[in-house]
Amino acid sequence: MTIKIGTHLPQFGRAAVAGAVQRVAKQAEDLGFDGVWVSDHLVIPKDQAYPAAFLCDPLQTLAFAAAATERIGLGTSVLVGPQYTSPLALANTLATLDFLSGGRLTVGIGIGWSEKEYEALHAPFADRGARLDEIIDLFHTAWTDDPATHTGKYYGFTDIRILPKPAHPIPIWVGGGSDAALHRAITKGDGYHAMDKSPEEVRELVKRLRDQNPDPNWTMAMRMTWDFTKGEEAELAKKVDALAEAGVQSLLIAAVKGDLDAWLHGQEAVAKALHLS
Repeated sequence: MTIKIGTHLPQFGRAAVAGAVQRVAKQAEDLGFDGVWVSDHLVIPKDQAYPAAFLCDPLQTLAFAAAATERIGLGTSVLVGPQYTSPLALANTLATLDFLSGGRLTVGIGIGWSEKEYEALHAPFADRGARLDEIIDLFHTAWTDDPATHTGKYYGFTDIRILPKPAHPIPIWVGGGSDAALHRAITKGDGYHAMDKSPEEVRELVKRLRDQNPDPNWTMAMRMTWDFTKGEEAELAKKVDALAEAGVQSLLIAAVKGDLDAWLHGQEAVAKALHLS
């Protein structure tokens, strides 16, 4: 089974220096990766241990990556959609990013977990799942209709023009580990974005999801971390083969470690292990 391989951009930590995103994105494209991806935490409370507070804005990061490349895919892993207090404005930003990049964007989206982040952003926490359901519907309306009208429980607008439209139908992959997230991925998403699962767990999950949504265009995606400094390229290749056999169609491998040089070496190690180029 063919599997697409993505890599994480140097959006955080010691590797996040001026010019790093462009260098990593260009190298990833040259090495044969299918996509470059970002994480999303808009604010970090002082007493919150994860993630690192030094974290560049996800969509600004993707814009820099898009400008430095020509064909590699761009993705979010994942946007915390309900934290954005204006989903219509977010829809416009995503449409612009897709338009300017020539149709390269995939939107992974979820509800997040940090109540303090929501509080700081003045976004309601308790109903975030229901709001994400509506946000996905709102995206589809804003990206296709001109003018666009949406009347929902949480959001509404009438005869609004969102131009330019995306350059292609932007896939929406729903993330999250709850039953509600899985249901949302099946009923509203174009795919599901899992995190760090074994091939055995993936096989069971794929069966459950495919039984309810057999559409061949619906995508099973996953994100995993890998410590390239241990030199286990053969083990990585075996695991990727096993994940592909279990049903993963798109795999983001975050080989993150240290500064920018280490980040670049990690990408090279993944490309070599998986014979990408």
